[in-house]
Amino acid sequence: MRTGLGRSTTGVAIAAVALTLAGCGPAGDPLGDPSPAGGGKPASEALADLKKLEVKGRAPMTGFDRDEFGPAWADVDHNGCDTRNDILKRDLEGETFKKGTQDCIVLTGTLRDPYSGRTIEFERGQKTSMAVQIDHVVALADAWQKGARQLSKEERRQLANDPLNLLAVDGPLNGQKSAADAATWLPPRRAYRCPYVTRQIQVKVKYELWVTSAEKDAMERVLKAC
Repeated sequence: MRTGLGRSTTGVAIAAVALTLAGCGPAGDPLGDPSPAGGGKPASEALADLKKLEVKGRAPMTGFDRDEFGPAWADVDHNGCDTRNDILKRDLEGETFKKGTQDCIVLTGTLRDPYSGRTIEFERGQKTSMAVQIDHVVALADAWQKGARQLSKEERRQLANDPLNLLAVDGPLNGQKSAADAATWLPPRRAYRCPYVTRQIQVKVKYELWVTSAEKDAMERVLKAC
């Protein structure tokens, strides 16, 4: 088992107090890192963590399939709620829930989108749910090409459902990002780039994934400007 895995449960991470990443973004920025799982690291520590990551070329996509990371939105912490609803509950404000679900199925809420700075009203429905999507901060396809293929199935399931690697964000921006790494896509809201890159580094350290040289250079540029 890789170091760092299993040190905290999804439920503990979601229950923690939300923290803004220290040293990242302008003072008084109303939108910090919405998730407690990525909080507390200044840019200097993120740079130190970045140096721990192996630098290699991108492996081929051979064998990649979403199913290799387990069922989508598995209830990994066994709290009765799937991971998508756990993250919506964590990141939205003023949320309401479907009756009879023990506050598991989120019906409505307000997202202060970290990627754009926009306020987005979420409403569950076939035509409306996609306005807010759950982003894998380190995309699963990117992870597959940088070490996740060598992880066990259980480790990949944990990676896909780890609150550290998940954010509720603007749906179109999540589609724009797709499987890009930091070398080819960063949040348009510059104040969130430091927390975003720091979170990617934390995920890659935790699951022993690597970075490409271009990706490392991009991360360094962001962090040195924090």
